[in-house]
Amino acid sequence: MEDPILFLLTVLAILGTPGPTNTLLATSGAAVGWRRSLALLPAEGAGYLISILFLGLVLGPVVAGSPALATALRLAVGVYLLLLALKLWRQGAVLAGEVAPVKPRQVFVTTLLNPKAIIFALGVVPFGSAHVWAYMMGFMGVLAVVGLGWVLAGALMGRAARAAGGAERLVPRVGAAAICLFAVLIVVSPLVR
Repeated sequence: MEDPILFLLTVLAILGTPGPTNTLLATSGAAVGWRRSLALLPAEGAGYLISILFLGLVLGPVVAGSPALATALRLAVGVYLLLLALKLWRQGAVLAGEVAPVKPRQVFVTTLLNPKAIIFALGVVPFGSAHVWAYMMGFMGVLAVVGLGWVLAGALMGRAARAAGGAERLVPRVGAAAICLFAVLIVVSPLVR
């Protein structure tokens, strides 16, 4: 995809779609506010950058030739997300604002394993282009804006939940339920084709 406008619109559409990383960003924004959640954005950027480069340049061709490896990777991602969801669920009793329910390490690993990276690496980022680094810089810029948008949306939802009462348990548990759903979809989707 070498058309710069089409590339940016595609990146925006994919990154704007709800997923595990966006759920973590929104959960953090809701639980501890947007300022404290800003530390998660570099972790998201590093996770996508490493994953896209590794998938696009190294692992992509290997996975394309091995359906068993692709299935094993899906299962590993699903198990990780289920464990992350369980941890967030258990943190549902933590008082909002005292302890951040989402850590940069969790965002980094979740993003590293995010299935969206496969789409970017194998279908969006033009690795054959002489200007691939310009496209990656554009990707990182859109990523920062969209990630901030998810954090801000979460912060607004958290404020509304606190106004209604019960946000201390609700915010991390809603995030946990969403991540659990993504885990199930990642594992089950190849089985129902």
